[in-house]
Amino acid sequence: MVDLKTNSTSIATTDSETDRRRSVLLGFAALTVIILAMFMFALTAPGKARPTNQTASVATAAPDLFADVSIEGRAAIVVDIHSGKVLYEKNANAQLPIASLTKVALALAVSEVLPSNSIVTIPYDATGAGSIELLREGESWSVEDVIDFTLMESSNAGADILAAFADSAIHARFPNSPESGATLWRMNNLAQDLGLTGTYFLNVSGLDISTTQAGAYGLARDMAALFAYAAAADPSLFAGTARANMRLTSQNGEQVASALNTNSAQGEIAGLILGKTGITDLAGGNLAVVFDVGFAHPVVAVVLGSSRDGRFTDIENLVSRARATVANQ
Repeated sequence: MVDLKTNSTSIATTDSETDRRRSVLLGFAALTVIILAMFMFALTAPGKARPTNQTASVATAAPDLFADVSIEGRAAIVVDIHSGKVLYEKNANAQLPIASLTKVALALAVSEVLPSNSIVTIPYDATGAGSIELLREGESWSVEDVIDFTLMESSNAGADILAAFADSAIHARFPNSPESGATLWRMNNLAQDLGLTGTYFLNVSGLDISTTQAGAYGLARDMAALFAYAAAADPSLFAGTARANMRLTSQNGEQVASALNTNSAQGEIAGLILGKTGITDLAGGNLAVVFDVGFAHPVVAVVLGSSRDGRFTDIENLVSRARATVANQ
């Protein structure tokens, strides 16, 4: 058992397991860089002028299905991961606050070094944004359960607890990282590994730092690459985000909690693999999803800077058009 209140964190993991996980993640990082290169080529290849209006789509991506699309979000992108084609984009290179989409990078960083069955003793009540559920101070939960709760409920406290718990293990794995804040360092380091040049994290939750500074910034294009990578690198890590709710039971079996998904569009997206919401005063409403349009044929869609309700309508609109586009190819 690990108690964060004592600075005596001990993480039971083996070099073989973490080396295997690291190798897998680096392999998918290389794949994602290739996909990003394909994205950029599609936008800059000779004879294909780069779109200049906000609702333009790539010429090779069934423009008749996206030409009249109207979304509330300030930026968006839809990418066929299978082919690397950009099906639609709107201000995809605009750097905007990404809010709780940040927690996907957090989960990836934590999972690199912590076995899913590592035990966390909750140091303070961790509430969720999706319901009145919480993980209470003193309860013992597996890392897997805390990640599920944090992602589904979009819990900022859960994010902070996971980051603090993983700090020492990440610092041990990456000696160049700071002793304090190693998890945040790894999140930014991972963004660099994936070539997400317009993305950086100032905290591990994405919560606004002030009325003028967000907790994390990124491009819709970068978020597409991050989510495509996450869905491929460790699908089980994000499986909970495709569910409406999940029942959690503490390690001693005495505590039970429910995680409710903040993604109200979850039930409307067939084949959903991964989804994450985000909303703050500075970011507005954000939502990114990865979904299958056919057997082993994933597509990623991202909306940034919409409204609380508009992000769900925007995504559902883009998903339906993407599904029709791929079906007609």
